[in-house]
Formats: sequence, C-alpha cells, structure tokens
Amino acid sequence: MQTIQLVGAILFGLALLHTFAAKSFEVLSHRHPRHAGLFHLLGEVEVVFGFWAFILIIAMAVLGGGDAAIQYAESRQYTEPLFVFTVMVVAASRPVLDIMERVLLVLAKLLPMRTELALVWFGLALVPLTGSLITEPAAMTLAALMLAPLIFRDGMPEWLKYGALGVLFVNVSIGGTLTAYAAPPVLMVASTWQWDSAFMAAHFGWKAAIAVLINATVITFMLRKHLRAPAAPSADVVAAPAVPLTVTAIHLMFLAAVVVLGHHPVLFLGIFMLFLGFTQAYQRYQNPLIIKEGLLVGFFLAGLVVLGGMQQWWLQPIVESLPPVALFFSALGLTAITDNAALTYLGSLIQGISAQSQYMLVAGAVAGGGLTVIANAPNPAGVSLLRRGFQDESIGAIGLLAGALAPTAVAALAFLL
Repeated sequence: MQTIQLVGAILFGLALLHTFAAKSFEVLSHRHPRHAGLFHLLGEVEVVFGFWAFILIIAMAVLGGGDAAIQYAESRQYTEPLFVFTVMVVAASRPVLDIMERVLLVLAKLLPMRTELALVWFGLALVPLTGSLITEPAAMTLAALMLAPLIFRDGMPEWLKYGALGVLFVNVSIGGTLTAYAAPPVLMVASTWQWDSAFMAAHFGWKAAIAVLINATVITFMLRKHLRAPAAPSADVVAAPAVPLTVTAIHLMFLAAVVVLGHHPVLFLGIFMLFLGFTQAYQRYQNPLIIKEGLLVGFFLAGLVVLGGMQQWWLQPIVESLPPVALFFSALGLTAITDNAALTYLGSLIQGISAQSQYMLVAGAVAGGGLTVIANAPNPAGVSLLRRGFQDESIGAIGLLAGALAPTAVAALAFLL
C-alpha cells in the first residue's frame, strides 16, 4: 500500500461522511446567515465528491508532484458523467416531457382507479422499466420530473416522501437490467463476460420486473390517501404555444441519438450542441433547460470517478475472496459506499470468476443501487431534481437509506429466487 492510496481511502471515507452530513450543513446555513453561502455549498450533495476529488488531486500534487496529479486526473474515464449530464438535459426538455405526460395520462385514464394514483404507479413502475431502453439516467430524469408535483410537495408526510424516493431509486437501479446497455453496472461487464440483452432478460430482467411491480404497488397503496389531483396548469403554461408534432419528433430523435451514441462522448456531445442550437431556434416551445442541475450531477459523478479510482487496492481483494452467496450480500452492502458500476468493473478484472459469482456480483450491485446517493449513477440526478420537495430542500442520507431498505429487500429476494 502506497501513501497516496491510504490518503485516497481516507479522503473517500471523509467524502462518505460528508454525504451523510450534507443535510446538517443545510440546517447550519439557516442558523448562521453570516456564513450561509459556505454552509449551503457544503450542503449540496452534488458538490461533495467533486470537492473531495479536488482535495485528493492537491494531496497527490504535494506528495508526488504536479505532473503525477495531472496525469492521474487525465487518466480517468469521464464518459459516464458527460453522458448523464447530456441525457438529463435532453430528456427534461419540454417536448419530451409533454409527450410522456400525454401518453401516461391516456394510459392512466384506462385504468379503473383515480388518475393521480395511476400516474404515480406508472412513474414508479413503468418509467423505471423503460430505463432498459432509454438508459437509467433518462428514466430517472423523466420519473423525477413527473412525480415531483404528485409526491414530493408540501403536504405529503416526510416519511412517505423518503419511502417513495427509496422505491424510485431501487426500481431505476434494477429496471435497467432487461438489456445489456442501459444499467452502468451491467455495461461494465457485458462485453467481458459476453452478456447480451437476451441473456439479461432471461437471467435478470423478469426478476427485476417482478420486484419493480411489487415495490411500486406497495408504495402507491401507502400514498393513496395523501395524493391529490394534479394542479391545473398555471396561466403561463396555458399561454405557452402547443408543441408541434414535428418539434416533439425531433427532440425524441435527439434523445435516441444520445442514447445510441452513449459510449462515444465526442459524438453525443456534438449531438448535444446541435440540440442546444435547435432549442434556441424554437425557444417558444421550450422551458428553461436544466443545465445547472445537469452540471452539478456531472460534477458529482466526475468526483466519484476520481476518488473511486484510488479504492481498487482494498475493494478488489474483497471481491476476489468471497464465495457466490457471500459475494451477493457483500456487493449489496459495498454498493452503498461505492458506485455499483465501479464494483462490477473490479469483478470483471478477476480471472476465472465462476458464472454463479458473476451473477451474484451484478445482482447484488444492482439490488443495492438505491441505498445511497452514490450507489448508482442516476441517483444524483434524482436528488438534484427532487430535493426541493423535502424539508430544508435537502435529502438526508439516513432518510434515503431507511426508505430504500424494504424495496432493496424485495429486489434481493427476487434475484436470489
């Protein structure tokens, strides 16, 4: 173990503690107005890992020289943070949200239940499962924006908000396992272990679908007494011109192009530049793009990439040494303190790992993807879009963990069957 590896592990631990304490910093910002700006910055969950990643780079520069620090930072792979930022902004554009809401509203009226109840169930079940087609970050963005006015609002009990948030995060994490390209932890091993979409559907997808439907149904039943009909559109929304079908189709093509080119940042960023130009040209059909929220999420994930790259020395021996069932529960727990894609990537480096261990590692990693903000790449996007609906406009790590325990148990049981 080198000194910088120990420093990296310590800083990673401090970043985890900071994540759990983020809500406390928000409280301090209200109690001490003189330093509210600093406390508010430290209370932004999306800032945490980026902040500590800079500390790590500074420490590397002090211990090993500036060239070594720069070389390490440039050696990291930032495709995932760039993709999540891009797909968040495109998926949250008004034409995409408008067509999604129209389709789900039509489907909701076909069900023999209150419309708002059906919309919540669709947002927690159907949309996460579509993540297998449009990728998990896009599904998280659409579901969060759809559910925000229905669940994450004033008047809804705080414990139910955390319960719904836990279900959303778990369902998105497992809902992307019907294909081999949509869930980051699956993508890390699919090529190495030769897992295609048919394999994923047969071994993971149907089990994930059962767990998603159970989780969504239970929490929707618990929410039923607190749901109210969607608010009528504001005067500004009513006055906004209807989105033409051609504009909607072009936005959907942009989204599809970003998803298809998701592993090629030069290309999908070029598509994104064209998208920004198109939205500017047809600004009358747009709402403000969520550029700030997307950048914060990208910053969070980039920080996790930098810090996580220094944890292989202690994580990989754990993964290598465990039998299949123990590996499943270890992956379930380790996912809570490290990105599940990083965990499965380490597993893909193990030579001669058995097929059963391969399954258990990925199943545990995706089942535990809702336990914390850092457990799954789309989670910071959900936090960024939904935190304003919580007390102090901040999501507590303990509350999220408590809300995710039951749906995580359902997912774990489904994968172990």
